[in-house]
Amino acid sequence: MDELEFGPVEFVLADFVGETPDPLVIEAIAQLVDAGTVRLIDLLHVSRDADGAVRWLEVDDAGIELGGIELAASGLVSHEDVERLADGLPAGGSALLLAVELLWAKHLASAVAAAGGRVIDTVRIPAPIVNAVVADAVGV
Repeated sequence: MDELEFGPVEFVLADFVGETPDPLVIEAIAQLVDAGTVRLIDLLHVSRDADGAVRWLEVDDAGIELGGIELAASGLVSHEDVERLADGLPAGGSALLLAVELLWAKHLASAVAAAGGRVIDTVRIPAPIVNAVVADAVGV
């Protein structure tokens, strides 16, 4: 079976308190990369000033230490991507914008393609919604 060169890429915008993310966030990203679950394509520091203007920097330009995590394609995230995704970021807020290749999904898509099929669609349900629904269903 020939592997596809790239798997699906997902953007994740995760806001945090203050100007820099907690080191535990960077550690969690590193663990996902080390485990082979994702490949980190690009990573930006995004902020919205008090006037509502959105600004972003590559994390190394923002002075955020990645602890040896390598970006596979720094610069892949476009201006339009940042503007669209930062829409929910409040004034004065900061966030990390991750572009991650889902390596597990790449393997699955490669197997489906090798069998003559294709992945038609995927839907991501945010973790807080899943947790609320499960808690509701089991009466927690």
